[in-house]
Amino acid sequence: MNLRVEREKLEHKMFFEYATFADSSLGRKKEEEKCNLRTDFQRDRDRIIHSKSFRRLKHKTQVFISPEGDHFRTRLTHTLEVSQIGRTIARALRLNEDLVEAIALGHDLGHTPFGHSGEAVLNELKSTGFIHGEQSLKVVDFLERSDKRIGLNLTEEVRDGILNHSGSGKAKTLEGKIIKFADRIAYINHDIDDAIRAGIISEVSLPKELTSVLGNTSSQRINKMINALVENSYGKPIVEMEEEVYQATMELRQYMFKNVYMDPVVKSEEIKIKRLLTELYNFYMEDLSRIPENHLSLYDDRNHSDEDIVSDYIAGMTDTYAKKQLKNIFIPKGWSI
Repeated sequence: MNLRVEREKLEHKMFFEYATFADSSLGRKKEEEKCNLRTDFQRDRDRIIHSKSFRRLKHKTQVFISPEGDHFRTRLTHTLEVSQIGRTIARALRLNEDLVEAIALGHDLGHTPFGHSGEAVLNELKSTGFIHGEQSLKVVDFLERSDKRIGLNLTEEVRDGILNHSGSGKAKTLEGKIIKFADRIAYINHDIDDAIRAGIISEVSLPKELTSVLGNTSSQRINKMINALVENSYGKPIVEMEEEVYQATMELRQYMFKNVYMDPVVKSEEIKIKRLLTELYNFYMEDLSRIPENHLSLYDDRNHSDEDIVSDYIAGMTDTYAKKQLKNIFIPKGWSI
């Protein structure tokens, strides 16, 4: 009995014709024997969850740097919220929920320590630039390793969704397009929640002309955005949000940039972050042998520049590890007998 085949048949009964079907996947770069239990997209999801890069997300910043409170989001909890929102949308639109989940769980694997502040520093230091979406793809294609393979060898549909989850990129599948919306819905609303908890803004300070459209609470706004997307896209070969709600969502995003992301309190540590990551970057660039051998050994073919090797190493660090490395490298240790 092959349960994967049964599941693949079931997809053709459950999903709309515009969905991405697992048995029609473009496949992997390196062909593998199929699993008898899981579809290819389910298998991709599992590989991502079991990766070291995924586990490190729990100690990487979302917005607030290394927050002391237990309830502030991290890059891992953000990822899980994107996954939940994405799966809700996919299920409602009768698209491939497994594909959406795999993309969601992998979309931020390449994010730097200290969130977008860290990304901006690496982008400035590296001559060819640094974009976390491209780095996430590099993580699943090359940096993650096992005894059996280089990278996770994911399907083309998952790789495409990871690469094009943000910025100007456009995913080729409707499931990939869902993640771009799910990511935005998640971070706008959970960042509002965290900013209120931190005392940066208050619920009543949110623009009334936007809350009148989107709702007065986080759950109301998330529900409104999801419904505006589903109702406008159901049964169609598109994933687009109803215009009034979309405009209000984008204006709320701009409000967050002005009043939260650029807030002096939130950005107060950026100078320290830049100094920390710059010192680490220059230290490793001076002598690659300072990088642990288990990382250097990934580049045996030497088809990578020194900048690639150093930026990959630093991007993979958690906030706590980056701070620990700076202390170990530059702070003298007390003498003891």
